[in-house]
Amino acid sequence: MIRMTSSTSRRVLFAAVLTASLTASNAFSQSSQLSKAGTAAKPGQQTRYGTGTMPRQAQMYYLDLWGIDSLKVKYTESGEMIRFTYRVVDPAKAAPLNDAKAEPALYDPQVGVKLVVPQMEKVGKLRQSSTAIAGKSYWMAFSNAGRRVRPGDRVSLEIGHFRAINLVVE
Repeated sequence: MIRMTSSTSRRVLFAAVLTASLTASNAFSQSSQLSKAGTAAKPGQQTRYGTGTMPRQAQMYYLDLWGIDSLKVKYTESGEMIRFTYRVVDPAKAAPLNDAKAEPALYDPQVGVKLVVPQMEKVGKLRQSSTAIAGKSYWMAFSNAGRRVRPGDRVSLEIGHFRAINLVVE
């Protein structure tokens, strides 16, 4: 039978606690890295940034200042395109979003990319640029070559003077 002194038992206890904390820290680090690499988040699912719903105050801001609501950024099935949609409530306020001269851009600061609306040879730009009508939804598609923007990412959108920040990709 081995007899331990109080200092020896403290050392053994300290070593056990240290080993357990290092193991837990390593496991947490690996799970964090996996969640950052991430799998596709489903709409409304808790992501690393919280839920995908826009705060009420932000909804009111876009409605009051730009005359639009129901802003959504969606990852397409293939992942090669990111689709931005919005519904027009006030056509006069929303007119700058449909301006054909304004070049839309979608930014993802986490991965450091800027996505643009592609120009197709026979179709033209993949966006709607007609006169806004109240109650209608409008869309534009951004090229996501390399699938760098992923569901759950927070992106910012720029169309002329219009800016929308921290939109969650669904």
